[in-house]
Amino acid sequence: MPTSTATQAVALNSGRLRHGAGFWIIASAFLTVMAFSTVPTPLYAIYQQRDGFATFFITVIFAAYAVGVAASLYLAGHVSDWLGRRRVLVAAILVEVVSAVVFLAWPEVPGLIVARFICGVGVGALTATATAHIAELGAVASPERGTGRSTTISGFANIAGLAVGPLVAGYFAQYVAAPLVVPYVVFAVLMVLAAIAVSLVPETVERTAEHHAYRPQRVSLPAASRATFAAAGAGAVAAFAIFGLFTSLAPSFLAGTLHEASRLLAGVVTFAVFGAAAVAQVVFARLSGRTQLKLAIVLMSVGLVAMSVGVLVVSLVVFIVAGVVAGSGVGMLFRSSIGVAASLAQPSTRGEVLAAMFLVAYIGLAAPVLLIGLALAFLPSTWVLVGFAAVVMVVVIWSGVRMIADGKQQH
Repeated sequence: MPTSTATQAVALNSGRLRHGAGFWIIASAFLTVMAFSTVPTPLYAIYQQRDGFATFFITVIFAAYAVGVAASLYLAGHVSDWLGRRRVLVAAILVEVVSAVVFLAWPEVPGLIVARFICGVGVGALTATATAHIAELGAVASPERGTGRSTTISGFANIAGLAVGPLVAGYFAQYVAAPLVVPYVVFAVLMVLAAIAVSLVPETVERTAEHHAYRPQRVSLPAASRATFAAAGAGAVAAFAIFGLFTSLAPSFLAGTLHEASRLLAGVVTFAVFGAAAVAQVVFARLSGRTQLKLAIVLMSVGLVAMSVGVLVVSLVVFIVAGVVAGSGVGMLFRSSIGVAASLAQPSTRGEVLAAMFLVAYIGLAAPVLLIGLALAFLPSTWVLVGFAAVVMVVVIWSGVRMIADGKQQH
């Protein structure tokens, strides 16, 4: 955000919380919503056991979420650039509350699809907006720290939230009498409180009297930057493909291939993968971008190979360790991809470019999971997972190497 705009924003928000407090409130709200988005992960097995539907329907329910995210990012992910960050964030959080209500009121397959789609719509409107808002609040509150801190915190809030959701839901699923009710009630209350808190946060986009004609999402990048954006997008696709696997089909693989049906374990495994991604973003934040990318390529490649070994030899320990290793690489690759995309944007189009990056990433979240679901109808789950790992590893290596090469050219 330009200095003049930042100064105007400070003046316009003099009656609200300070920018430093707002920074952490937005990060906390971001984490809460992302946690809610993965709450159903360990609950799918309960729905499936109760209603007897095929595993493919789990991928359809999950894909509805990704479709909702992609549609929202395309139609609304960039409107906060002129409508205002705070207004869009409050609306997005309230959409998530509606999703929780649908989960409670309509717990059959059609209702789950609708609820997941609504959840995706809210997440799509929130992700790029929250990421941009955190960066702008941080720039006003602590300009001396640069953009690295904001990138780390927003990335951590995003992925740590994805980790917390399955862990909390897995605990409820294992030990609470109403596992299909309690998680949604708890998060609905938390998200209402988050919406109230966000409404008190300073705005960082000055709204003008000028009328902005609505248009769907687009990306305006110099021609020389498009190849770099494509490489960053491929990295985000690979990262989210692994996320999609562990937030949709991990419980089925655990119960079917690895013969472990514990609901809490399903949540713990997903938590471990996402937790490793979040922690890696913080632990390795001080490394240079090139070093992070190199380490991400190595960790994801090793993790994907080990994951394949884990299902081939039917070893739960190897599968979990492989997921943690791959997750660590995912965290750094995703952070690097977002950082590269943000570096290509002008302040006035930051929300637009970040929305485009998340749009690409969530397409990567939906498509591989649907393909896996279809493949499971014809092929053994072991070979489906091995094939998935091989394809993702190729994308990881290409995108990482390309971003490293493009970084060298820019310097």
